[in-house]
Amino acid sequence: MRVIVTGGSGLIGRALVDALRADGHQPVLVSRSPDRLTDLPAGVETARWDAADAERFAEIAAAADAVVHLAGESIASGRWTAERKRRIRDSRVRSTAAVAKALGGMESPPGVLLQGSAVGFYGPRGDEEVDESDALGTDFLAEVCGAWEAASAAVEERGVRRAILRTGVVLDRDGGALPRMALPFKLFAGGPVGGGGQWLPWIHLADEIGAIRFLLEHPEARGPFNLTAPEPVTNRELAKSLGRALGRPSFVPTPGFALSLAMGEMSTLVLEGQRAVPRALFDLGYGFLFPRIDDALADLYGS
Repeated sequence: MRVIVTGGSGLIGRALVDALRADGHQPVLVSRSPDRLTDLPAGVETARWDAADAERFAEIAAAADAVVHLAGESIASGRWTAERKRRIRDSRVRSTAAVAKALGGMESPPGVLLQGSAVGFYGPRGDEEVDESDALGTDFLAEVCGAWEAASAAVEERGVRRAILRTGVVLDRDGGALPRMALPFKLFAGGPVGGGGQWLPWIHLADEIGAIRFLLEHPEARGPFNLTAPEPVTNRELAKSLGRALGRPSFVPTPGFALSLAMGEMSTLVLEGQRAVPRALFDLGYGFLFPRIDDALADLYGS
């Protein structure tokens, strides 16, 4: 299977490319700067794309079987100024619109599009459990996710199967959010953040990749899917589990107001969350490798 992967240089995209190639598929890693990529598996193709040019994307996707569209500027790489929020939104919506336009204009488009999104779609929900049937939230990230998902809807009119990847916090020892979360614990200063009761919809990187491949391979997979572990945890529970995995104490709290002062609106990433569950994945029959946080962290840290 020839699979186009946009955002292929990021944590999820790169792991997906490696896994697809290991199984004999033909991934094409799409990036703004493919010449900077190193240590790619033998046989992996790369393509340059500015994430807005529909005509160029149609050229890249010619003869492809599937597209996994993950491109988008990081939401956690800087304070959310008005300009940063614009870039966060535009990098997702404009690139997705270009993908949709490209596929819509092709005589024989790829048969499936897996569209990136996030559980931020639901907005802050407190202790309420949410699944794919729940409505769009009202905060900034929810608005971004809603527009992001809507930008690819037109491909279904061309017969392209579309599945939405509403991903939670992806846990990996060497990338993403976990190294930053673990650092205070390694310095014997770890503990819950804010009140500690906010929910974290997490997923082990191995299950993120496993779920994406599962959705690629199942022709009945359509619509939104929460890519989160079946057992979300509170921030307090995460702190205890991280402490156990690292052999460190986990009782030093970080006040919520301090994060708000330091991070501004971006602090909502840490101080608010969703108790999201992967009901659609379960209904389709995906079996999680790491459904529990203790098992996931033990695997990542070798404990």
